[in-house]
This record gives sequence, structure tokens and C-alpha cells, in this order.
Amino acid sequence: MNACDNHHSRVVVGEGRSALAPSSNGGHGMGRLVRRRIAAAGVTALVALTMSGCLQDPGASAGSGAGLEGFVDNNQSDGDGVVTILGAYGGDEKANFEKSLAPFEAESGIDIQYTEDSDFTTTIKTRVSAGDTPDIGFFPQPGGLLELAAQGKIQPVDTFLDYDAIDKSLVPGLLDSVRLNGRVYGAPMRLANKSIVWYPKKAWDAAGYQVPKTLDELYALSDKIKADGITPWCMAWNADQATGWVGTDWIEQFVLSVDGPDVYNQWTSHEIPFDDPQIVKAFDEFGRIAKGDGMVYGGAKTVVNTQVAESMVPSFRNPPECMLERQGSFEISFLPKSIQADLDNEVGVFPFPPVTATAESPPILGGADLAALFNGNDDEAIEVMKFLTSDQFGAEWAQAGGWLSPHRTFDTSNYPNQTTKDIAEQAASASAVVFDGSDVMPKEVGSGTFWTGMVEWIQGKSSADTTAEIEASWPK
Repeated sequence: MNACDNHHSRVVVGEGRSALAPSSNGGHGMGRLVRRRIAAAGVTALVALTMSGCLQDPGASAGSGAGLEGFVDNNQSDGDGVVTILGAYGGDEKANFEKSLAPFEAESGIDIQYTEDSDFTTTIKTRVSAGDTPDIGFFPQPGGLLELAAQGKIQPVDTFLDYDAIDKSLVPGLLDSVRLNGRVYGAPMRLANKSIVWYPKKAWDAAGYQVPKTLDELYALSDKIKADGITPWCMAWNADQATGWVGTDWIEQFVLSVDGPDVYNQWTSHEIPFDDPQIVKAFDEFGRIAKGDGMVYGGAKTVVNTQVAESMVPSFRNPPECMLERQGSFEISFLPKSIQADLDNEVGVFPFPPVTATAESPPILGGADLAALFNGNDDEAIEVMKFLTSDQFGAEWAQAGGWLSPHRTFDTSNYPNQTTKDIAEQAASASAVVFDGSDVMPKEVGSGTFWTGMVEWIQGKSSADTTAEIEASWPK
């Protein structure tokens, strides 16, 4: 097997999103630095071809929507010692991000200027249209990134990163989420593990509950907790205009756990319809929990009206009023401050179990913040991208809590507690990581009818009717 054979060849997102915008180039002339870098890239490519018989990104194709040799000219300045980044991080996250940049800035002499914008997904499109792009952008979902990549506005990563090295160090599957026409246009710099079940550790230990290894064992555990007089599941979906997104994560989890990554990817890229029988079955399986008698704290009305961040609060009462919560690694930031202060003693976690127990770790549902390079003319911006997407980035942020590296090779001693280390290990050892489906689907569905459909479903609509209506809303 040569170096080319060991990569994912299937396009998970690209085929479903490539028609979002026409392929085009900015049309600006290349600067002297670009000409120099193109020449260097040609030598590098020749060496790579000689050594392995392929480009670093084996799926790379000339029809990717990028410019000459994949270089994108957004008419930006270079060599000025300043690299600009636009993202959505604010508050403590911004402070911890900037703290993680400080050692690199001191060593490199590059001044990284980060701007926060809570409406990043809208702002970045506006700025690109106006020709006012930052050097680097942080995308919370792959859809918007790929839309701009299809317009030729974003640099393919194989033109400035060691594709083989980053593909090897990342948890498996993440690069597939930003592949368009066979080429990758972004790289993750932060990971979310969304396949976690949380529980109040003291109450759990006192009751003697055991971690389930299969979905049937999870159902049996739920029945036992209910028989003990405790509502099994904590659940809250209210997120104002985004109410319902928690429900979409649940469905994504069941599609992945019941049918596996291949079916999951076919569903999220619309190779099979939203109302495929396998997807209807996933809704029904989730219904055993969400619609089961006495299974969810407060019932459907409470689920829809309770803020997401309040979901686990009843589990820490004495006695606990619910026991289990399926939520992403960011649940840590939702927990009461007193619980966060003693995390390892207060909460436990286990991976959401598959249908059948195997020696291999189950696949997980994940999310990531994706760094993308707009300014392919700037060696300094490229150096920053290399740092941000490496396993050397994030130590200071990890130590502060609330951040996971997407790299299996990251030094886990930087994580501040065992709970976070366990969550990171679940992702690192996963047989596959698939990207959050609602973030991959067209906006009309992913953050539209899928969200609202979940609310209608938990309030009584059937699985078949819900999936059929969502399928009908999929853009033609």
C-alpha cells in the first residue's frame, strides 16, 4: 500500500455542498511573493511525486475552484508582520485563545490580531463580498467554509500544510468534513466530542450503577434507574431561536450508533433521503427514551421550555431528580460553578454505546472549529496556520479548561482534570469521528426544519411524518 492508499477517498461534504456557489477566482494578479512560492511549490510537488507517486492530498483535483496550483489571491498585503483572524470567540474563550498565541507571537515576532464577531457566519460572507477578508477565519461549521471555497476564496490546505502529517495526527474523519471536489480547505483547531453521557458521580456510585457497553444495556440501565424512583434522563432543548438543536444531536447519535458511519455520511450528504427507513428507525429508537413514560425529567413541555445549560441541574439535588445527560464536551461550561470546581469527584462520563459491543472503540459524533486561510500570499499567515492546526497549539487554553485538541498526539497532561482527559481519550481512540450532521446539511434543513421538526416530534408528531416533512424541505 503506497502513501496515497491510506486516505479517505469518499467525499462526505463536498458533493452535497459544491453547488452552493459557482466556482470562480478573484481574478487579481499574482504578486512577486506568490510567484516565488509557486516556484517553490512546484519543486516540492515534484519531490512528493518522486517519493510517493502522489500529491499530499490524494483527492486533490484541478476542478477544485482554486487558482493556479491552488493558490488564491484575495488581493491582500503580505510581509507586514501582522496576521488578522476573524472568529466568534469572545469573553473567556477569547482571553484563553490569545493566551495560547502569546508564546508563538514572542518566538515568531508575528503580531496576531484577533477580532471577535458573534455573527461570524454572516459577517465573513459580507467581508468576502466586499473584498475585505481577514488573513484567517475560524468557521464553526463546514458549510459556510465550503461555500466560500467553491468561490475560490479559500486556500486548499495541501498547498501550505503537510497533508499526510496532519491527517495522521488528527482524530479520524475530521478532514473529510471540509473536502470539496476531492480537496480539503480547512483544518480543525478545536474539537467537541458530542457522544458523551454524563452522570452525577456521587449518586451513581451510591446506587452501584454500571457503565453500559451496548444500546440495550443503556435501555436496561434507564429502566433500573426509573425503578429506583429517579427519572433516568435529564434533557433540555430551549436555546431561544435555536431551540431544537439538542434534539438533532440525539438523532445524529442514534443514526451513528445504530447504522454506523457509512449510513450516517450518506444521510448527511443526502445520498439517502432524510425519510429513509433507517432514519425513521433512529427517530423511533430515540423515542424509547424521549417519549418513554417517565423516562425524561418533566416530560416534553419541560424539555422544550428549559434552557440547555440548565439540563443537569436536577441531577445534583439530594436526592437526584434525574441521572443521565447526553451532551457534548462543552457541558463542562454549563455545569454549576461548584460542580466545575470539583469536577472529577462530582461527575462521571462514558461514551454513548453502540448497538453491539466490540473491542474497537465506538465512533463518535463530533464538531470542530475550522481554521481556513484566505491570504495565500502571506508567508506569515501560513506560519500561523501551521501553528494553529498543529498539536503544539492550545496548551494554555487546555489548562484553563473547556478546550479539546483535535490531535491524537496532543500532550494530554495539559488537560486540567481526569474528566477532560477521559473525554479526549474517547475521541482519540474512536474508530471514526463524524461531523455534526445539522452543521453539514444545507442551512434550510440543518438549522431550519431539522430544529423545528425535532420540537414538533417531541411534542407528539410521528417519526414518519417528521422525517417526511424535513425531506420535503431539502433544497432541490
